[in-house]
Amino acid sequence: MATDVEVPALGESITEGTLAQWLKKPGETVAADEPIASLETDKVSVEVPSPVAGVLTEQLAGEGDTVAVGAVIARIDQTTAGAAPAAPKADAAVAASTTNPAGAGETPALRGDATAPVAEAEHDDDQITTLSPAVRRAVLEYHVDPTSIRGTGKDGRLTKDDVIAAAQGKAGPTPAAAPAPQAKAPAAPASAAPAPQAKAPAAAGERKEERVKMTRMRQTIARRLKEAQNTAAMLTTFNDVDMSAVIDARARYKDLFEKKHGIRLGFMGFFVKAVALAAKDVPSVNASIEGEEIVYHDYLDVSVAVSAPKGLVVPVVRNADRMSFAEIEKTIADFGKRAKEGSLTADDMAGGTFTISNGGVFGSLLSTPIINPPQSAVLGMHRIEERPVVKDGQIVARPMMYLALSYDHRLIDGREAVTFLVRVKEAIEDPTRLLIDL
Repeated sequence: MATDVEVPALGESITEGTLAQWLKKPGETVAADEPIASLETDKVSVEVPSPVAGVLTEQLAGEGDTVAVGAVIARIDQTTAGAAPAAPKADAAVAASTTNPAGAGETPALRGDATAPVAEAEHDDDQITTLSPAVRRAVLEYHVDPTSIRGTGKDGRLTKDDVIAAAQGKAGPTPAAAPAPQAKAPAAPASAAPAPQAKAPAAAGERKEERVKMTRMRQTIARRLKEAQNTAAMLTTFNDVDMSAVIDARARYKDLFEKKHGIRLGFMGFFVKAVALAAKDVPSVNASIEGEEIVYHDYLDVSVAVSAPKGLVVPVVRNADRMSFAEIEKTIADFGKRAKEGSLTADDMAGGTFTISNGGVFGSLLSTPIINPPQSAVLGMHRIEERPVVKDGQIVARPMMYLALSYDHRLIDGREAVTFLVRVKEAIEDPTRLLIDL
């Protein structure tokens, strides 16, 4: 009995996604709830689980295809579990002989019958067809054996960087992999001809280009950022803050904090609390424009920018103004972990009334962050470094951080923006203000 595999619900207002990668191929057995494909939406990556245990018999969509919620993308046969049909592999052999040798400009593994070329590279075609298009091209280009490389991707899957690292780390020819194109040259000169062309430029200092289609998430990020620039009257104001008091507080209480709450005391908790305090004095920073109306929020939902493998994502810490330091730190740590795993959901990133972006973790000294629509302001944190400052008439070294507040001048006046940033500065330089709501 065949069971259809449908595209699951992807989140509120999301009706379609892109089939990013097949994790199983026709003929392979799957367990119930085991992921068989990965979908990419405007905001997150979602794995499609098998509804039943059985054998994947059909792939009804190809990698790169746009698929709607509820669409059938595969079929699972429950009656042939453990029996792997030979047809897909035979089809792969035929496709291998007719595919473009460069492996570019095509959509491999659409239905299990159009796989990447394997005749020129001495690799098992089962291994090749389970790789993503980018990884598949890298395997063929660098002439490495994918079965000999340890993958660092999710579930041990190979990444393009794994392939490149393996190729660069070879001290000499890999057994059976490096000599393969030369061994086939006398018998099949036509198919072996491209191999020297791929290798020759490497020694002479090659100049290469690679065209990779933008992911759906990257397209959405690009569109939204450009819309923000086109719509908002953006302006950025700056200040610097002495981090001595926060650093001292963390050093004094970090062990007790971690012992009690099971999480490290970081800087972000202080800044979220400082923003919540400052937003009470300057509510327009936590507001938004809808049509000809200004919407003021009596809550603070902070979008925290975190880095994910496929781009920057901004999960939301909801009701941050009512949370404790421990609750804030636990929530942000969970977001960071799930962002790396690719398990954040669309609901995690829906909404948000204010954004904090910490470029300092990457070494940024100063930046002008872009507003995250429909929000009206974003706070940019940067790296901490010792700089000479004047204190009580004396030049002293202090751990300083530049702060940047980008805001929509249509809603927020310069005085309000500067006042807000000063309130944040005061709270960070004297954390006692956070306790007595001053």
